[in-house]
Amino acid sequence: MKIFTKGLIKENAVFVLLLGMCPTLGVTTSAENGLGMGLATTFVLIMSNLVVSMVKNFIPDKVRIPSFIVIIAAFVTIVELSMQAYLPSLFDALGLFIPLIVVNCVILGRAEAFASKNSPLDSILDGLGMGLGFSLALTILGGVREILGSGALFGIRFMEGDGMLVFVLAPGAFLALGYLIAIMNKIKKA
Repeated sequence: MKIFTKGLIKENAVFVLLLGMCPTLGVTTSAENGLGMGLATTFVLIMSNLVVSMVKNFIPDKVRIPSFIVIIAAFVTIVELSMQAYLPSLFDALGLFIPLIVVNCVILGRAEAFASKNSPLDSILDGLGMGLGFSLALTILGGVREILGSGALFGIRFMEGDGMLVFVLAPGAFLALGYLIAIMNKIKKA
């Protein structure tokens, strides 16, 4: 349970470790986009952690990182093709950020730091916890930006007016993320 829960808050990739900032800032224009990218990343984390932990003893040290990238790329391809077939609107919204999951430092970091040194079950739990923490962070950030930027949440409008344009644009991602990190730090200290 400790392995699973550490990725949710204590070692949250976005709010604590500040990893995976490219998709965090790039796709979180809405809660739906944040959730979609988070769940795609979660799947890749779980599956790549599992495979890395199973084949770690067969991979020579000289090709360890390239091997991990190939394993991760295989699962990203599965996610990308599945999303393109079954969720085309989300696929279009996330665009280039889906293939970039391959080089997301959250996934490669977990493969190197955890999965390559632990059992398959522990690696699955680590991937699930880190992935859900990442999904939660992206969904919260996307939700805050969507609420403040357009007065909606998951596409459902509940506020009149246009909202604050800055939160729909790139600077809004930085502002919202900064305040969410500050709130997270305040909660951790309490």
